[in-house]
Amino acid sequence: MELPVKSPDSGGRKYPYRLETRDLSYKLSTKFEDYFRCDFCGGNEGRAAAKFILKGVNCEARPGQVTAIAGPSGAGKTTLLDFLAGKIPPCEVSSGEVLVNGKPINVKVFRRVSGYVTQDDALFPLLTVEETLMYSALLRLPGGRKEAGSRVKELMKELGLEHVAGSRIREGSNNGISGGERRRVSIGVDLVHDPAVILIDEPTSGLDSASALHAVTLLKSMAVNQGKTIVLTIHQPGFRILELFDRIVLLSNGFVVHNGGLNLLEERLKFADHRIPRHVNVLEFAIDVIETLPVPNPGTLSNINREDRKITTPIRFERKLLVYPNSRFDEVLILGQRFCSNIFRTKQLFATRVIQALVAGFILGTIYFNVGNDKGKIALQTQTGFFAFTLTFLLSSTTEGLPIFLQERRILMRETSRGAYRVSSYVLSNTLVFLPFLLMIGILFTSPVYWLVGLRKDTVDGFLYFSLVVWMVLLMANSFVACFSALVPNFIMGNSVIAGLMGSFFLFSGYFIAKDKIPSYWVFMHYLSLFKYPFECFMINEYGGEQGERKCIEIENGECRLYGSSFLRQQDLKDSQKWTNVGVMLGFIVGYRVLGLVILWFRCYKARN
Repeated sequence: MELPVKSPDSGGRKYPYRLETRDLSYKLSTKFEDYFRCDFCGGNEGRAAAKFILKGVNCEARPGQVTAIAGPSGAGKTTLLDFLAGKIPPCEVSSGEVLVNGKPINVKVFRRVSGYVTQDDALFPLLTVEETLMYSALLRLPGGRKEAGSRVKELMKELGLEHVAGSRIREGSNNGISGGERRRVSIGVDLVHDPAVILIDEPTSGLDSASALHAVTLLKSMAVNQGKTIVLTIHQPGFRILELFDRIVLLSNGFVVHNGGLNLLEERLKFADHRIPRHVNVLEFAIDVIETLPVPNPGTLSNINREDRKITTPIRFERKLLVYPNSRFDEVLILGQRFCSNIFRTKQLFATRVIQALVAGFILGTIYFNVGNDKGKIALQTQTGFFAFTLTFLLSSTTEGLPIFLQERRILMRETSRGAYRVSSYVLSNTLVFLPFLLMIGILFTSPVYWLVGLRKDTVDGFLYFSLVVWMVLLMANSFVACFSALVPNFIMGNSVIAGLMGSFFLFSGYFIAKDKIPSYWVFMHYLSLFKYPFECFMINEYGGEQGERKCIEIENGECRLYGSSFLRQQDLKDSQKWTNVGVMLGFIVGYRVLGLVILWFRCYKARN
């Protein structure tokens, strides 16, 4: 494959970037582990030495070149790349430093002029290739939709993705794209803002030889034609891929065994009395015999040309980058559009929820048909049972959004770490999108069930209030799930925690155990219950107000024994709670959203720092 290169040209970029590490060491040891060994192993006896992932690493990556970090599994390749990308903060370095243009790395600034592509492709499976790149461009570029569209078209042509522009990302379907195309989309997502530095973890992982060569050839083209600094990790590349590397950093057990060109590596192998077999490339053979190669002196390892140190850190340019590309309003609008696309294309969340709401409304309506017009103790128990089951159904059905929230969280942390948008904009857009969606779900459920059950029919106000409470319940549950999806590590843990808490809320709602029967040390759970307030709202709406004074719910010997208003007094409920409870539910909605925002912000802050 012929490389489409020309004379090195920065493409108008004023500042090239040189990355360098000096005597960089990093150990995998926590304070807890040190404390444990100290207290339980008797001083220094039995204390295992901390495991160093990197040991005195000296290496560099120059603009206009492709630098490959190679070595056997566990050599420290990805850890070194994480340091160069600023993912591991300088405060965690055991010794040494990372330099950008000869000065200590400014992590926050460097992340905005660089693109870091992880080994796993964190992409939305239901978006098309063009949509994925377009949303990334809209969030990373300040010029608006016209400039973003122009950049996306240019990038798709450069990446060879024009023929799959309208195909969805997902794998294993007729409309999906191949593994090589997915990898190029992941690369494109971090190239939309035209970064000066590109760092990629295992760009050829899981790809066939042709796709792998295409990906690396593309990177080489960018380095030569645009003057970019490109650093990647790789395990065992083929002959043709190996020829595209300008510099190889070969690691073994955290040490740098080689830092330089391919010819120098071949000379080092010959100097160590190794003969390279035919049909085996130099790097592959070096990895096979790496344990026998001597570790060079750190002073001679870096092999840095002192004349090349004239590149200076662009202070003025860095200050401009500390501003977000878009206003908060634009961020909310872009993120809202992307979230809408994901919701409407997720059959499990959209189509299933719509069908579920309609079917459940009709089934419950036929099971409790006309029970609202019946009188007597059994009828009263049946009516309250209907309210309780309705809340159980509404609150428990919202956990379906947990996988989507968890998937979004991975992408959120990656995008916010690059300064694409604010965490608060994501939370606000997520909330605004769910408002009309859950309102529609609530109306689809209440429209059949309310009239079939025969609830309050004197005015339309009763139906509107019942629909409002159902909407608030759905929003409460959605906010609750969104909050805990920001906290839990995975779906299994999240599902367990949410199901356990929902069960506790139901138990302490006052339906099974009256408030005065709950032990004093558990009363706080009664007030935190998401079931309590809507359950009381349903009761007040059905048995309160002026209609409650006239509505007879128990008859004995032809006379009314119990009116609705009297029943509410027995339950210690007042008509004034009809709207105060709605206010409390609104407080839960806002509270869980704010708490989720704080948790997400803390997670993203830790990832950035």
